[in-house]
Amino acid sequence: MSTISKVNLCDLPYPALERFVMEELGFKKFRAVQIWQWIWVKNVAGFEAMTDISQSDRARLAEIAEIRWPAIADVRVSADGTTKFLLELSDGELVETVLIPSDAPKRPNDVTVRMTQCVSTQVGCAMACSFCSTGKLGFRRNMTMGEILGQVQVARAYVGDTQPERPIIRNLVYMGMGEPLLNLATVMDSLRTLEHPKGLAFSPRRITVSTCGIEAGMREFGDSGLAFLAVSLHAPNQELREKLMPRAAHWPLEELIGALERYPLKTRERITLEYLVIAGVNDQPEHVKQLARICARLKAKLNLIPYNPTPGTPYRAPSPEELLRFEKALWAKDITAIVRKSKGQDIEAACGQLRAAHDAAARGDATGA
Repeated sequence: MSTISKVNLCDLPYPALERFVMEELGFKKFRAVQIWQWIWVKNVAGFEAMTDISQSDRARLAEIAEIRWPAIADVRVSADGTTKFLLELSDGELVETVLIPSDAPKRPNDVTVRMTQCVSTQVGCAMACSFCSTGKLGFRRNMTMGEILGQVQVARAYVGDTQPERPIIRNLVYMGMGEPLLNLATVMDSLRTLEHPKGLAFSPRRITVSTCGIEAGMREFGDSGLAFLAVSLHAPNQELREKLMPRAAHWPLEELIGALERYPLKTRERITLEYLVIAGVNDQPEHVKQLARICARLKAKLNLIPYNPTPGTPYRAPSPEELLRFEKALWAKDITAIVRKSKGQDIEAACGQLRAAHDAAARGDATGA
């Protein structure tokens, strides 16, 4: 039997793992808990490490199952500590994940580096946003749960994140390659796995899922309470949204804002509106007024992201002065707007850039565009 035909246990949510252990392997129910904790808490990559499981049971596991992680194809480390991985999946497809260090310790004398990980949910993306390298790749396929969470497993192993009670990777953002709500069932399985009390026990308050605005599934995701919601807005009017985000704009902006008005929020919870600031395109005085009208309708905060230049696009990043001017204009309208510090620009950390550069190198295209 080839390795690829074996069941990847990382693809199984806990109820499915329990059924597999009892029905396919004939093991007692408690074995499921043991295997689950070895995979998700202790982060082992093989059955030989599962020392509280008998050798005969480990041999049986190895016959029909495996723990399959993505392989590291490339790693880039920025001067600011941002680390970007290009990961190869079992079918040869490539995806990206990024580790972003916190700016400062959370407590005095705390020397432990805290990190946020940005994970991908699809190979490529169907949304074709004009500013995004991933959008240029087109859509290849959805990722499995094991591939989505395999990014976390690889990153935890890389940084030595071995104590879930004192994690190095503190927060997760589903903001990498792909549109999470177009892979909704699998994304929700991955969130339940992260939050399982016998596993990593991630709090929903430490996980954010970003969408460009997908009508089908948004309410279901909101009702689940599995994570915070971030919405990639990037344009404060329908005309500009159609230019920047042509596929997302099929759901009219007015209808999206109406859905966000009805979106279920917990106490003290707010929706994050992600806004990529592109110099001269969406940062003008009229855009400030339009954003003010949107924010007045929502319980939301505006996360300003300076554009990270992407080869082959006509856009440019705002200068520090332009960004500050735009931010102050928003403050003057009583909008809660925060600039998210851009990191990893020296390692092509924007979504899809490393994959695009890898593909260009494979074609012998020196420009990388």
